Amino acid sequence: MLTEALALCAIGAAAGAVNAVAGGGTLLTFPALIFFGTTAIVANATNTLALFLGTAGSIFSFRRQLAVVKPWLIRFVPVSILGGWLGSVLLTRTSERVFAQLVPFLLLFATVVFIAQGVFRRFAAPEHPHRRMVWGAIVFQFGVAVYGGYFGAGIGILMLASLGFLGLGDLHEINALKNVLAGVINFTAAVWFVASGLIDWPRAAIVTVGAVGGYFLGAHYSQRLPQKLVRHAITAAGLAISAVMFWRQLR
Repeated sequence: MLTEALALCAIGAAAGAVNAVAGGGTLLTFPALIFFGTTAIVANATNTLALFLGTAGSIFSFRRQLAVVKPWLIRFVPVSILGGWLGSVLLTRTSERVFAQLVPFLLLFATVVFIAQGVFRRFAAPEHPHRRMVWGAIVFQFGVAVYGGYFGAGIGILMLASLGFLGLGDLHEINALKNVLAGVINFTAAVWFVASGLIDWPRAAIVTVGAVGGYFLGAHYSQRLPQKLVRHAITAAGLAISAVMFWRQLR
């Protein structure tokens, strides 16, 4: 039991750190919870709550940019709440067997999204976005929110693909908007998961403690860490874990 607690705390810390530096922490904590015997759906719900609590401070760190992006928050928060709630409800309506079969595909999709984040970042923001672009971004955000409520890995990276078209010229403003919306999605899903009794509270507490410490260390030392190396490590871990999950299904 002590070994499991220490391992989950360490993995939570690693997830919090990589979320602060490059994103992709779910690719570490979700498989770890499954490895220690948590069922797939409960692991997903527990992971959503733990990482939300562990990285909520990222919103506070962008407080200066919130006033600038407030008009966009008014447009995007409602669809984020609705989509996050719908995705979390869909998860609770999915059988454990079906979700377990989906897990390798979800992990692989999240890993591919993580690999492609550089492509998403190249979507330069036009100075004057067309109204159709804005509505397209809102519709896309709803889809991201549904996915986020259902599984969640990689939603921040996915949002870069849509938020880049809103005319925000400052990367910090884009990150502020992205982090707030991701927090809204995860909070909405976490509330539903708590109400549905899907949280493994002891493990959630352990991962949260690790994630809090890891996030603040990652945020503090992010300028010193080689982000390219971190991204390569997370990519390798995601691909390896996906392969293991596929292999387990074939056994």
